[in-house]
Amino acid sequence: MKSKSGGRLFVAAAYLVATWVAFAVAAPLWAEHPIQVAVACDLAATAVVFLFSVLLDNSSVYDPYWSVAPPMVAVYWAACGAAYGGLGLRQAVIVALLFLWGIRLTLNWARRWGGPTDEDFRYREIRGKTGRAYWPASFVSIHLMPTIWVFLGLLPLYPALTQSASFGILDGIAAALVATAIAIETIADGQLRRFLRSPHEPGDVLGTGLWARCRHPNYLGEVLFWWGLYLFSVTVQPDWAWTAVGPLSITLLFVFVSVPWMDRHMLGRHAGWAEHAKNLPALLPLGRTRS
Repeated sequence: MKSKSGGRLFVAAAYLVATWVAFAVAAPLWAEHPIQVAVACDLAATAVVFLFSVLLDNSSVYDPYWSVAPPMVAVYWAACGAAYGGLGLRQAVIVALLFLWGIRLTLNWARRWGGPTDEDFRYREIRGKTGRAYWPASFVSIHLMPTIWVFLGLLPLYPALTQSASFGILDGIAAALVATAIAIETIADGQLRRFLRSPHEPGDVLGTGLWARCRHPNYLGEVLFWWGLYLFSVTVQPDWAWTAVGPLSITLLFVFVSVPWMDRHMLGRHAGWAEHAKNLPALLPLGRTRS
């Protein structure tokens, strides 16, 4: 199987099987706490997707998991909230925003993924460094750890999705932040897509639109998204403030792993990236902009 369409069908099958396994794992656990049930299903689905990654010999099979799993977890917790009498405007807004984010991000991945032989450059680097130990390394670093990071990012939503309380000012601020984050990602990805499709020299660097404000506006939008979700929990249950560990861990992931890794990659492919990086901040648009 080498075609892009065949690869998409393979990935779709992987996620259908993962969903079925998640339901099978959840069936005997309905009496347990919803967070425990979600953890068990999340880990089981991750294991299934990992097996499909091995079968295709491509860890990029896991990439959509980042955006596919969160809406499913949110729907489950919101259903639990409805059973407790907690379904209302807040739950509807959160679930709608998560689906909007998840669908957009998944479609963006599908458009850019080249098919069964197209594996993320970071995974190829890990493959080159680990050799025969690649698949154990892939399971831990590419599959399991991101699942944990995303679940920690979702954890603040549990009280917001399961408890009844009036939709307040802080909810409005959270919703506005999440919507703004989605808009930033959408605009940034669209500008990048148009740049890549337009005539340009191989070494050219995108430096217009949002990409003239910081080097990685798509990453900025993703970080803001998770902090926006966190705000929803504060208005319902302030003693869940400790769940800031979720968006904080995701922020650290982008600041100390994703941004430096992408910068190194771009430096190796674009002669002007070093100068570009001097003129623009990585995430927060506080530095100089390109003229």
